[in-house]
Amino acid sequence: MAEEERKPVNESELIKELGLRLLKILSVVDRVELENFEMEIGDLDLWLQQGSLVPATPPQFPLPTELLLEGFTPIQESYPGRVREVTLGATRAEGGSRRTTVTIGGSTTPPFTSSEVHSPHQPPVALDVFDTYVSMPKTLKENILDVMEDPAEWARLNVQKFGADIVTIHLLSTDPLIADTSPRVAATTVENILQAVDVPLIIGGCGEPKKDAAVFAKVAEVAAGERVVLNSVTMDMVESKTLEEVAMAAKTYDQLILAFTGLELNTAKELNRRLYEYLPPDHIVMDLTTTALGYGLEYSFTIYERARFAALMGDAELQHPVVSASTNAWAAREAWIAMDPLYGPKEYRGPLWETITALTLLFAGVDLFMMMHPAAVRTMREVVQGLSAFSESAPAPLSDWTIMRS
Repeated sequence: MAEEERKPVNESELIKELGLRLLKILSVVDRVELENFEMEIGDLDLWLQQGSLVPATPPQFPLPTELLLEGFTPIQESYPGRVREVTLGATRAEGGSRRTTVTIGGSTTPPFTSSEVHSPHQPPVALDVFDTYVSMPKTLKENILDVMEDPAEWARLNVQKFGADIVTIHLLSTDPLIADTSPRVAATTVENILQAVDVPLIIGGCGEPKKDAAVFAKVAEVAAGERVVLNSVTMDMVESKTLEEVAMAAKTYDQLILAFTGLELNTAKELNRRLYEYLPPDHIVMDLTTTALGYGLEYSFTIYERARFAALMGDAELQHPVVSASTNAWAAREAWIAMDPLYGPKEYRGPLWETITALTLLFAGVDLFMMMHPAAVRTMREVVQGLSAFSESAPAPLSDWTIMRS
């Protein structure tokens, strides 16, 4: 056919025809594989006709007219272990001369965590007495200035005025570097205090293992049957071979032992194992070391908390009541030195330092507190009573805790 007689090609029709043929072919094909395929696209324009997009209408919800009430059931956890109970002091019927006894321990749960299970005993407070002059901040001294030279009268004041559950007498004069008082003289001091007060006693030594062993042996003899706490037995006594002397005296005269270790649970367990060779477990309490606020209190908290959880999980070597010497708070300079007015007067700061130290360890599970300032003792007791009362009663509905007033 001549060139001039050919019909012109309509590209649109051709593309349409090819498309229809391609669709027909693909209609019977399950899969198409392309090799060495390239596609180039230039500008891509998108046209939307006016009115084609209609904004969605947000869902309409009715406004609340009252608080939504949601129930909450606290999880009641149980533990396989239990802290042993230890009784301090003995009445006349029990072979001693105390009017009352104090029992500590017995917990089956961490402190103040359950409204269903409560600790059988609130932590008692022991107030300190010293048998010789010791330097102390004026804030402490002003409460006891008239009795500091008479340990028996000091103990009487602690019980009658400040409500001490227990009296701790520190026989510091027995220290060879202070007065090197004989065990007989120290025992006489203890006898005088036993006659002056009718609460249980904790007998503190001077910290020199050989001298303490001799003093504790004599004190255990003169206080036979009183179930005093000999404070303290340490690993130094193991090394000096005096542990047996103290433990046998405690066993013979029915006294208790305070096992003191320095923030190390494996050492605490080892010392307890040594004492088991001589004493039943219910004659042992532990002091894991209290470090004051600002001087490692968080570390003490961790150690006491770990010990308590280990006891509740069944570690028999740690299932003993624990003691905190919260008076260590007064070793912190911030408790008694003059500071910038920003930190408040030291007359308040010192008692607060002791209070916070004690309350922090209360929540770690401490069973007995050794304290000094009456205000700290009073605050401690109020908090314990308040927490105990709250845990024993059903809490109000959560919705009642929020009240709006115009």
